[in-house]
Formats: sequence, C-alpha cells, structure tokens
Amino acid sequence: MTMSIAHRVTGGALYFGTVLFAAWLVALAMGADAFSIAQAVVASPIGLLVLFGYTWALIHHALGGLRHFFWDFGIGLDKPARDRIALATIVGSVAITIVVWVVGLLIR
Repeated sequence: MTMSIAHRVTGGALYFGTVLFAAWLVALAMGADAFSIAQAVVASPIGLLVLFGYTWALIHHALGGLRHFFWDFGIGLDKPARDRIALATIVGSVAITIVVWVVGLLIR
C-alpha cells in the first residue's frame, strides 16, 4: 500500500517538475537574459535540490511502472515477491538517481 501511495505521489510531483522544466524551456526561448535568470534559479542550492527530487521521482515512478508491468504478466504477485520488488524499487531508485547525478556532474 505504501508503494502505491509513493507511486501516486511521485506521479503528482512529476507534474510540478514538468511545469518547471517547461518554464526553463520558455526562458531558453526568450533569450539570453531570461535564460540566465532561469539558470541561476536552477543552479541555486534549492534549485538543485528540486532537480534532484525530480530526478528521483522520475526514476522511482518509472521503476514502479515496471513493477506494474511485471504484475500484468502475473510475475511477483505473492507477498514475499511483492516485498522484494518494493524494496528493490526504493533502493534502485535511490541508487540510479545517485549514479545519474554523479555521471552528470562528472560530464559537466
């Protein structure tokens, strides 16, 4: 039940994050001055925290979608398997998010 709620919450957070991403794209289209302001907001500590949370929500939601995809085929429906998949979703989403950020910061 907790994973179902987390899946819905991350889906809602993705709406908010996508609006912010669209605003960043609009600032990019508006020119250098608007983009520099948007980039300063994104590069601030709060902006980076929001971006990190958005990255985690996106990955967690995607892994939750894979979990449901397996369930559609009848895989992992018993309680021990559900618990393992729930734990794998949490651990996997955190680990993948960290890897994405480390790689992104190294490339940058």
